Amino acid sequence: QVQLAESGGGSVMAGGSLRLSCAASGFTYDRYCLAWFRQPPGKERERVALIDSDGGLTYADSVKGRFTISQDNAKTTLTSTTLYLQMNSLKPEDTAMYTCAAEAAYGGSCIWVYAFWGRGTQVTVSS
Repeated sequence: QVQLAESGGGSVMAGGSLRLSCAASGFTYDRYCLAWFRQPPGKERERVALIDSDGGLTYADSVKGRFTISQDNAKTTLTSTTLYLQMNSLKPEDTAMYTCAAEAAYGGSCIWVYAFWGRGTQVTVSS
């Protein structure tokens, strides 16, 4: 069972920065997609950043140039890793619950139906 635990959320003024961390463990397959999702109050969840099973990076248009997703290669093993989301130039519209997720990339792609999810960490950006 994959387990994910986020940390690093908090309150920040617009223009500030935060770095979210996600400790992931329990991997049993050799290829996973790793991603950060967010859900603003009263809105649907959206994916903001993705590392696909080939290591490719994808960002939502709303965060391109401001957010960076990465893994700590020094802490990555066959069964665990640490995922980060560096968020710069934060805006009030970035306020949301941020959740990390992992899904085994059977066939090389992820559909986020059989994903494992963390509990989330709140990010609040004030103007």
